[in-house]
Amino acid sequence: MSAVVFENARVIDPSRGLDEIGTVIVKDGKIAASGAEARNQGAPEGAERIDVGGKAIIPGLVDARVFIGEPGAEHRETIASASQAAAAGGVTSIIMMPDTDPVIDDVALVEFVKRTARDTAIVNVHPAAAITRGLHGEEMTEVGLLKEAGAVAITEGRKTIANTLLMRRALTYARDFGVVIAHETHDPYLAANGVMNEGLFASWLGLPGVPREAEVIPLERDLRLAALTKAKYHAAQISTAMSAEAILRAKDQGLPVTAGISINHLSLNENDVGEFRTFFRLSPPLRTEEDRLAMVEAVRAGVIDLVASAHDPQDVDTKRLPFSDAAAGAIGLETLLAAALRLYHNESLPLIRIIEVLSTAPARIFGLDAGTLKPGAPADLAIVDLDEPWIVREEDLHSRSKNSCFEGARFQGRVIQTMVAGKTKFSI
Repeated sequence: MSAVVFENARVIDPSRGLDEIGTVIVKDGKIAASGAEARNQGAPEGAERIDVGGKAIIPGLVDARVFIGEPGAEHRETIASASQAAAAGGVTSIIMMPDTDPVIDDVALVEFVKRTARDTAIVNVHPAAAITRGLHGEEMTEVGLLKEAGAVAITEGRKTIANTLLMRRALTYARDFGVVIAHETHDPYLAANGVMNEGLFASWLGLPGVPREAEVIPLERDLRLAALTKAKYHAAQISTAMSAEAILRAKDQGLPVTAGISINHLSLNENDVGEFRTFFRLSPPLRTEEDRLAMVEAVRAGVIDLVASAHDPQDVDTKRLPFSDAAAGAIGLETLLAAALRLYHNESLPLIRIIEVLSTAPARIFGLDAGTLKPGAPADLAIVDLDEPWIVREEDLHSRSKNSCFEGARFQGRVIQTMVAGKTKFSI
């Protein structure tokens, strides 16, 4: 495998606290050197030298929450098409949720995902397995066997486990097998038929609302159980200031607790629903601007550990409906970084922190060999023009589904090239 030397780059590597002008040397699919010090090491014999003109080189993003239709709903998204979308967005590793048909709840399905990814995907695909069989919330899966087969986490995907005793047992098994349990929390009774954030705006639109308490009450239950079991608990997708406060209290107690948020909830609010635009029908729903600002501050302070796309492809049949009838979810692999860079350009968050929550932190939480540019690591990286303007157009999206919250949005900052294991998988 030939070597490549990227010169005159802004090297951003949160795993080492680096943000400096330097060089990145890729050899045999791995990072040979990176940073300012790499400029003095000389190029390997026969290496291709590329002057990137001051553009940023970052670790490939690690998206910890990606829903894919395969198996069972390939018309919405396949592992192959999701990987193409990921590469276009600078994402080099994805964690695939178990919400498929059949559900990823046994060893054979974990092996199917890994085999299909090996044969068709152009990025790293890591399966997460279901906590309960069929995601029915009743009978636990074989956690140890699933981890051994290659599952990097256990989760109920879009669902919340209502049975408190079962959740305690799941956390206990997760602790004993050293696996992270990632859980999205919403109370099905409080949420009822709600389709957007409960408040004045929902009343104006005549839509049933979901109170913030529907998220935080089951979250606080989970945090109590995490304290009881000492398990690694990851709140998969929080959206309210109350939830961030609960996570902060748990961390202050020394619990091994982490939290994630979708880029949608970090960059949009309930007003974006506008005139019943179903591409903004999400779960949890988009919250108030006050909650969004609180989420940004929680990311800055380290209360929220990672940002994911929550990529959830839906087709015309499930989205082109009245708002209350439309399916929740939006695609996001291709716009994850660009949407996050809005927070850099408006000075809400430092760039190195943005890259950390998109790459280094999720890799660390789920034990993946990714999210770093340190020597010896796999050469999974993205070259980014932080200032290039572009517009999201449906015809340019690589995903099979087009339900993007950011359709028509103007962004500043674009992925120019994506490498996985030293091989270029995307470039413009």
